Amino acid sequence: MESNDAVQQRLARLRAVMAREELDAFAIAQPENMRYLSGFTGGEGVVIVSAEHAALATDFRYYEQVRQQAPAFALAEVTGPTPPVVAATLGEMHARRVGFEAHHLTVEEFDQWRQAAPDLAWVPTTNVVEGLRQEKDANEVRAIEEAVRIADAAMEHLMGWIAPGVTEREVAWEAEVYMRTHGAEALSFTTIVASGARGAMAHAVTTDRPIAAGDPVVIDMGCVYDGYCSDITRSFCVREANDDYLAVWRKVLQAQEAAERAIHGGMPGVEADAVARRIIYSAGYEGKFGHGLGHGVGLAIHEKPRASTLSTDILTPGTIVTVEPGIYDPAWGGVRIEDMVLVTEDGCRVLTTASKQPVI
Repeated sequence: MESNDAVQQRLARLRAVMAREELDAFAIAQPENMRYLSGFTGGEGVVIVSAEHAALATDFRYYEQVRQQAPAFALAEVTGPTPPVVAATLGEMHARRVGFEAHHLTVEEFDQWRQAAPDLAWVPTTNVVEGLRQEKDANEVRAIEEAVRIADAAMEHLMGWIAPGVTEREVAWEAEVYMRTHGAEALSFTTIVASGARGAMAHAVTTDRPIAAGDPVVIDMGCVYDGYCSDITRSFCVREANDDYLAVWRKVLQAQEAAERAIHGGMPGVEADAVARRIIYSAGYEGKFGHGLGHGVGLAIHEKPRASTLSTDILTPGTIVTVEPGIYDPAWGGVRIEDMVLVTEDGCRVLTTASKQPVI
């Protein structure tokens, strides 16, 4: 459960945004945003915040959970459709202008809210709470560090365990078992194990393909600890590697290390991406690094800020982002090396410690 101080600080920051946007209340239904503001982990309901009050509307399955996890929030009991309860709660708060998450609600859901409270001025917003979540407090950093530690240990285990003949799916299962039996409460996403030419698919679906000696392998995985995610990738060849693979692997590592040296508080995400991209492109691999350098990680596996060619985000101090350049070629496979870093005022601290080696 989030401490009352943390909850009050987060509500105060949201209320400051509401005051600036002249909103009487804000209705939040995105699960990670609900948890961030209230501490409630149930994921189904609506958090409703005004300048003076905070309520959480949910159904019978979660009444006791709200009482235990979100004691700072009044429980608005849902016994039928949710929109009328949201409308009634907003009425009790004397709200007129109400912000809602336009990027989360479906058109159907919003129509139901509007029909339940037709006299309200519904104001669409985008990424308001996500913006608050961008900079992590000390407790969030500690949870992410533990999630990273578990994933690091699992990766080290895999690199000593993999042998020719095991399948991609067996590797993924070994990773999951290790993380879950060493403190993880869940996987932060479906583990990616891509061997041979399949490694050229950045988000390949794991298969029953046996891994052979000499195969390049990309493993991308992470876990959840106390609600917070980790995300790391290592690439290597099993038993032996040819000179072409080693050249690509070293170039990816060079690009990653350069980006990690360059990242600092206040740096635009697009500039961080450019540091790695220049190294990869100047080596003749233009068009073979088709995704962004990285993304924020927290309660969600992908969150603000982004570091890519399209990013408009700033890497502010306190943000935790991935640094994951890659080179991919359908003829033979791919290489991606991914760390997580904590951005500081004058640099960044690399959280990931799993070894980086081109051959295991």
